[in-house]
Amino acid sequence: MISKNTLIDMIQAGKGTKKADLVIKNVQLLDVISGAINRSDIAITNNRIVGTHDIYHGKEQIDGTNLFAVPGFIDTHLHIESSLVTPLEFDRCVLPYGVTTVICDPHEIANVIGIKGIKYFLECANVAIMDIRINLSSCVPATKFETSGAELSIEDILPLADHEKVIGLAEMMNFPGVLNSDPDIIAKLHAFQDKHIDGHAPLLSGKDLNGYMAAKIHTDHEATSLKEAKEKLLKGMNILIREGSVSKDLEALAELLDENTSSFMALCTDDRNPLDIAHEGHLDALIRRLIAKGRPLHHVYRAASHSAARIFGLSDRGIIGPGYRADIVLLDNLETCKINKVISGGRLVTPQLFATRKNIEPVGLNSMKAKPVKPDNFICQPKAGQNLTPVIGVKPGLIITFREDANLEVTDKGLIADINQDVIKVAVIERHGKNGNIGRSFVTGFGLKNGAIASSVSHDSHNIIVVGANDEDMALAVNRVIEINGGFAVANEGKISAEIALPIAGLMSEQPFESVAKKLEILRDSAKDLGCTLPEPFLQISFLALPVIPHLKMTDMGLFDVDSFDFID
Repeated sequence: MISKNTLIDMIQAGKGTKKADLVIKNVQLLDVISGAINRSDIAITNNRIVGTHDIYHGKEQIDGTNLFAVPGFIDTHLHIESSLVTPLEFDRCVLPYGVTTVICDPHEIANVIGIKGIKYFLECANVAIMDIRINLSSCVPATKFETSGAELSIEDILPLADHEKVIGLAEMMNFPGVLNSDPDIIAKLHAFQDKHIDGHAPLLSGKDLNGYMAAKIHTDHEATSLKEAKEKLLKGMNILIREGSVSKDLEALAELLDENTSSFMALCTDDRNPLDIAHEGHLDALIRRLIAKGRPLHHVYRAASHSAARIFGLSDRGIIGPGYRADIVLLDNLETCKINKVISGGRLVTPQLFATRKNIEPVGLNSMKAKPVKPDNFICQPKAGQNLTPVIGVKPGLIITFREDANLEVTDKGLIADINQDVIKVAVIERHGKNGNIGRSFVTGFGLKNGAIASSVSHDSHNIIVVGANDEDMALAVNRVIEINGGFAVANEGKISAEIALPIAGLMSEQPFESVAKKLEILRDSAKDLGCTLPEPFLQISFLALPVIPHLKMTDMGLFDVDSFDFID
């Protein structure tokens, strides 16, 4: 809340009787509502825009000649943990790309250490330069068919509902629980009927979609086809076009964004790591790709700012006009979204600005409770009378998986991988110290010829997941992940060829994002040396364990059929 004196300063600066704190001079201002571009000064006092479309003088001034001004970008759905760095490192990494607001669901860390993880994120949000908003995790665990490190009831999350950084309830992933009126799910939905409830409804359609939306769930980032997105939009659901490191839906959904729909569409990344951010950018990458695909320019910028703000109830931003939050991106070029400078909450973003933040101590540094494994722990015995083995089918750019079947050889070590069919083993090892479960099966689509890849990032319960062409390297990779207290490891011919430690809840590094990006590059190269054909194997592997995304998934309890919402016998 601003003081009365600050409010008076804003009014006086706006009417020109007092100098503004900061003025961007002579900039070309894009109106995301009409598409008009007008040369203007932009006056800012405190964290608020106080004047446009006139001449102003400021205590500090930025020459905006030959630059374009657009509202700051809003990432409407993401998990900061998937950037593999802390919220404050994410702030430093992403804000220079024009992302001035993010709407985060910290359910990754919540699944490991519970409410303590959400409180850590709120502490970070309070000191970050960008505006980090939180949706309270709705599904911890996502289902009862996996072992998580924590469980959150409505009694756990409701005390945080009125926090100034909280928007509402995060993605309601357990759509079967909604449709079947699961008591715990209904309790959460009922408590948040007067707040925002984020959606997560992959492939849901017809009356099931109606029933899901009847719970007042009006956003979705899981549409992967034009047909699916059109039905959801027709029924009043706001569509968030997602383009992350693994889930890539922009190509399929781009043509839906036009002058008729842009007010009901926004952009999100969901999961994007520092290496991809360094190579491609963040929301700016989505913006330039959409414009390059012929989407109307100011409607793309509208979806990235004003529409996102409206959909999530952030009425103080998304337009460059008096009275709005001073989140502004200065561009060299509108078509390519080439960023020159960023203003966040009235402050010019510089490396020195990040140094002004209070440090927040990390949490969850001792979350790894799994015991070492042996190669024999990965033996898969055939079912009696079973000729074909169900196999998880993976495709690049999709977190949706598919059911395939393979005829596999049986030896004294049970069913064995067949690299000629591109069928390798997958296993999930419970790591929260609850039961020691190990679920085992097979997967296709990785292209591995040898070796193994292990990770403690496996959505959403974040047990250890491993894929491999042989049991010995699988055990080696898993044990290395345990030794480094969480992270990624690549094993090949009895040696660890690459690794990265993620000791904060087994999800995030304590290192700067630049170091994480370099290590990810080494890890990708090591995965390619195994024959891996997936562009982003480490995030792709993490979604093999998510039993709320169709169709076939692997949890620590066994192979799970999402369509029937039960284990495969």
